[in-house]
Amino acid sequence: MRRQTVSHEFVEFIPSELVDGIVYISIPYATASHLCCCGCGRKVVTELSPAGWSLSYDGDTLSLYPSIGNWSFPCRSHYWITRNSVRWARRFTEREIALNRERDRNDLERHLAGGFGGPERPGEPSPPLPSRWQRIRRRIRKTAV
Repeated sequence: MRRQTVSHEFVEFIPSELVDGIVYISIPYATASHLCCCGCGRKVVTELSPAGWSLSYDGDTLSLYPSIGNWSFPCRSHYWITRNSVRWARRFTEREIALNRERDRNDLERHLAGGFGGPERPGEPSPPLPSRWQRIRRRIRKTAV
């Protein structure tokens, strides 16, 4: 059964057995884990980093950004966790999944090369990064032409 809400628990180590509906957050290991919100029971691990997911906590609720796309799971679920609520997204096409994975690889390479969040030259402001959806839309438009 699809979840509509989650709760959260801050831990040092992610437990080996996860409880459905709880997002476990390990700050020391920059990781959040939960069971897939579709109910399939698969473990979802989100690495917290500038090239991965970011977590926000307002003292009461938890949000993860960007969306969680479980493309390699049989369920292929896709959702956002925002203020402990699960917002379901449409399923991506194979093409959209491939573009999303390519973007993720590029983001990781930029991050590892030191190009995430820093200026191109010392003393210059960093250029604004386009949003995830702007980049996906641009790639879809380029390949559709």
